[in-house]
Amino acid sequence: MAAPVIKGASFVITHTPSFVRHGSKPIREIEKNKEVLNDILSNLRSFDDAVAYPANQVFIGNIRPEQLKDYERPWTNVKVEKAERFSPWGEILPEEEFYGWLKIADRYKLVVLEENFLEQQVKKRLKKHPLITKKDLEEIGEGVSLEEIKERLNQGDAIPLYVNKDQLIGVFLSGHNEDKNLSAHVLLENLSNKASGIVAMRHALHAFDVKPEQIDYVIGCDEEAVGDRYQRGGGNMAKSIAEHAGCINASGSDIKSFCCAPAHAVSAAAAFVQSGIYNEVLVIGGGCLAKLGMKYAGNLSKNMPITEDQMGAIAILIGRDDGKSPKIRTDAIGKHEISAGSSNQAIYQSLVVKPLERIGKKIIDIDKFAVELHNPDVTEPNGNGNVPRANYRTLAAMAVMKKEMDRSEIDSFESKHGMLGFSPTQGHIASAIPFLGHARDMIMKGEIENSMFVGKGSLFLGKMTDLSDGMSFIIEKNDGRNVG
Repeated sequence: MAAPVIKGASFVITHTPSFVRHGSKPIREIEKNKEVLNDILSNLRSFDDAVAYPANQVFIGNIRPEQLKDYERPWTNVKVEKAERFSPWGEILPEEEFYGWLKIADRYKLVVLEENFLEQQVKKRLKKHPLITKKDLEEIGEGVSLEEIKERLNQGDAIPLYVNKDQLIGVFLSGHNEDKNLSAHVLLENLSNKASGIVAMRHALHAFDVKPEQIDYVIGCDEEAVGDRYQRGGGNMAKSIAEHAGCINASGSDIKSFCCAPAHAVSAAAAFVQSGIYNEVLVIGGGCLAKLGMKYAGNLSKNMPITEDQMGAIAILIGRDDGKSPKIRTDAIGKHEISAGSSNQAIYQSLVVKPLERIGKKIIDIDKFAVELHNPDVTEPNGNGNVPRANYRTLAAMAVMKKEMDRSEIDSFESKHGMLGFSPTQGHIASAIPFLGHARDMIMKGEIENSMFVGKGSLFLGKMTDLSDGMSFIIEKNDGRNVG
């Protein structure tokens, strides 16, 4: 059997401040109080600010998580000097260009853009993008007049699209006038996920030594629910995205498990490869529009700009052992059993202690743990605390209980075995996965030997069970002995 390895991973941020009004929380609050929209529009970041934001530079791979310690918090008050929008693994995409990617992803002509904006801002910019093809530009099509956009909005079943906070530049149409599951808002969420996923998938296939036609299977791990009124959530985002990345020989499906879906997807992909069913599998997770502005009120209360003005997207290449890429330890996959309980200690017993014991390792034998990597600039102003730090303290306390380290070392555990949170959004994107690109690179450069990824999910949110969920996996240095 060939050991599965991480052949590459891409990380993309789509900076979409004009989309914040379409996030689930802002929509509800604006309906209650129209002045909320003005508060939101007055506290949005520029694209340059988003690019220079330290946590964003970590997410796309231009600086290490460790370097966040060099910047005083809140990070919204500081900038990374000479910050670049592109990285070896991905990019930070401005919303003008994102509208073009929406058009590329749109098979049903749901996105209608104003003609001058489309030509001068979208096409003109995208012509310079390294991942855009001539076919892409043709698929973007032509725009319409502003008068036609206003006419379509007056029909009442469409959503206005803006740029520069409140400049009307388009409209998003409904897919069916009687099916709320194909409403303009739901389809905008789904298409935003698809478009951001396409960008991430293309980056992964462009940056690493795997060609699109080599991909056998694609696994989606996002949080959108694609489908009509008869099968809401039954759709296949993975295959929808792969269609636009040249993966002509691939099939695919989606794994759903709230925030920990990426960990489930990586585990399933590793199993596919090790069993020999597939040689090359790509895990894809697009951005979540619903979470835009989710905790905007906390930022405003602290006179901070809104930090949830962006969506994150990931793509992970998992394939047969190439003799150099970090291996996934399939003998140490952690799972949260139904009987395990939902306390933090019970969850970590299942996800960390048990799999480590199976391979004869201790908690302190893991060089870096990736947990819920929520950005404290998002969570702390809203009263939700420092999520990664709380997780690391739980792990440290368990190591003390197991007599692996002294209680006096608890405070230093985060620095030695963890990291500060830097995810651009909450949900599936924040759940351990943001560190995967760094971990792969650090292992291959000899900076660390291994890393453990611990994803957790809140199944109870769907009102079907009161259970929690979780999966974990370990990657480690490739010894080059059993090339597949």
